[in-house]
Amino acid sequence: MIVVTGAAGFIGCNIVKALNKLGYFNILAVDDLSDGHKMINLADCKIADYLDKDDFLDLICTNQLTYQISVIFHQGACSTTTEWDGKFMMKNNFEYSKKLVGYCQQNNIQFIYASSASVYGGSDQFYESFEVEKPLNVYAYSKFLFDQYIRNISAPLAQIVGLRYFNVYGPHEQHKQSMASVAFHFNNQVVNTGICNLFEGDDQYKNGEQLRDFVYVEDVVKVNLWFWKNKSISGIYNCGSGRAQSFNDVANAVINYHGQGKINYIPFPENLKGAYQSFTQANLENLRNAGYTAEFKTVEQAVPEYLTQLN
Repeated sequence: MIVVTGAAGFIGCNIVKALNKLGYFNILAVDDLSDGHKMINLADCKIADYLDKDDFLDLICTNQLTYQISVIFHQGACSTTTEWDGKFMMKNNFEYSKKLVGYCQQNNIQFIYASSASVYGGSDQFYESFEVEKPLNVYAYSKFLFDQYIRNISAPLAQIVGLRYFNVYGPHEQHKQSMASVAFHFNNQVVNTGICNLFEGDDQYKNGEQLRDFVYVEDVVKVNLWFWKNKSISGIYNCGSGRAQSFNDVANAVINYHGQGKINYIPFPENLKGAYQSFTQANLENLRNAGYTAEFKTVEQAVPEYLTQLN
């Protein structure tokens, strides 16, 4: 049995869909469907079973789970970067993950989990090392702390891989609302008003020229599945395109797709000054050294593909 936690979420459901395309249907989907709207992400998927995330953890902790599990793709988490309830965040993201990885180590199960580029926070360098990791919010701290926990497992009995996702965009993110990608929001803005609203410049960046590593969800899924197929490799790896592109690039890709629209620059919010990443770019050296050779799509390549599905 293949387990995907956060299976109804953005990256989780894309992993399920990719597994289906490869002919795998022995999938246990784990999630919290308190927001029932997320079910749409799984409505066209073939799975063997579904469990609520709390029920799944209870079965794990009491050794009552009857399935023989080969791998857990652990995508489930509270991913709201504006959530400041630290107790809630640590229980959901840190404690939950610790219990899962402990179960996997005891039962020789591969464990591939979602970390986050937010661990770099206040840093201007993006390679997998403690000295450049500077989380700025409690979500980032929960991911950072779990990565440290994993690093202290010096000789894992089964594969453990952490993937630090950068700015992921693509199909099936609509339920994330305000946390959905700028590509999603720019598309809605052009369709509804004909205008993409971008921030004016801040620090040394001109209007809309803040740079992020935008990575297409299809490429993120490919990295997950590659590590699954290469179970002798463990470690924490950046999962981005390795390419910094501007918000202007994304807006222009959306405008070019629709053949209409224009960019409007709005004042940079006061509450974000000093707490905003103006530049991110994944250092892919460790990922490449691990043997991953596939290329990552550019904004110009992936945005039209995404919008064709979105519209």
